[in-house]
Amino acid sequence: MSEVYWGVDLGGTKIEAVVIDRSMKPLLRRRIATEAEGGYIHILERISTLLDMVSRESGLALPERIGIGTPGRYDEVSGFMKNSNTVALNGRDLKRDLEQLLHRELLIENDANCFALAESMLGCGAEVMRDPSKMAFGIILGTGVGGGIVCCGRVRHGAHGIAGEWGHNELLPDGEACYCGRSGCVETVISGPALERYYKALTGRFKPLSQIASDCSSDDAAAETIDRLLFCFGKALARVINILDPDLCIIGGGVGQVEQLYSPEARTAIERHLFNSELRIPILKPLLGDSAGVFGAALLTLTI
Repeated sequence: MSEVYWGVDLGGTKIEAVVIDRSMKPLLRRRIATEAEGGYIHILERISTLLDMVSRESGLALPERIGIGTPGRYDEVSGFMKNSNTVALNGRDLKRDLEQLLHRELLIENDANCFALAESMLGCGAEVMRDPSKMAFGIILGTGVGGGIVCCGRVRHGAHGIAGEWGHNELLPDGEACYCGRSGCVETVISGPALERYYKALTGRFKPLSQIASDCSSDDAAAETIDRLLFCFGKALARVINILDPDLCIIGGGVGQVEQLYSPEARTAIERHLFNSELRIPILKPLLGDSAGVFGAALLTLTI
C-alpha cells in the first residue's frame, strides 16, 4: 500500500492539491488560481502545473493514482462532464484528457461526494463512521443544492451516477424554473440565491443571506425567509431520510452556516414530514472547512 495519497480539488476560482500520509495528516497543501476564463485546455495545464509544483516541493514523485474532485459530474457511460458551473468542463472527457496529460490514473468524483467522504471519514462524522456499517448523507447547501452518500466507507454512486442529488426533486409544484429543465426543485427554494430572491420579493431590497439570518429578531421579512428555509429544508430532507435512513447528516455550503438549521425548530420541521415519531440522528456542522473537498479527493485513492 502507498504511504502517501494525493488529491486535487478543482474549483471554479482555485485548484488545490494535497498530499496526505497513512495517518491522514497533510504533508503538503498548495493552491493556485484556476483561471477558468482561459478555457478547457488551460484548466488542464493549471492542474498539471500545480501537481508539478507539489512534486518539486515535497520531493515526491507523482503517484500512479490521483483523486480529483470536480464541479458537476463525470458520466462514466458517455465519458463526459455534465452539470458543471465551470462551463468549460461540460461535454469534455476530463478523466481521459487528464490521464493522457499526466500519464497517471485519475479517480474522479463530484465535489459534493468528496465533501461527504471527507467529513464522514475524517471530519464531524468520524466517530459515528468508525462502525463500517454506517451511512452518512452529506449535504451541500450553497449556490446550488447537492449531496453525497457514503456507505461502508465508500461513496455510493447509483446506477445512473446521481446518488445524493436531492436538489432536483420537486419541492414546490408550479414553482420557480430550474436550470435542469424542471420547476420547483429543492435548489430553487433553499439555495442561497433562492432565499435572497425570496427576501427581495418581500421587501424590494437585496440582503445577503448571512445578514438575513442575523436580522430575524428585528426584521419580519428576514424572519419569514428563515422560517421558509426551515420548513422547506425539513420537508425536503425528511423525504431523503424516509428513503435512505442514514445514520447522520452533515450540512456544508454557505447556507449550512445558518445557525437556525441546527435548532430544535429545524428538527421539528424534519419530524413533521418524517415517517417516524422522532428524528434520532444528528444533523452536523462540518469540521474541515474548505479542506473537505481536497481531503475527500485524496481519500478516493483509498476507497474506490
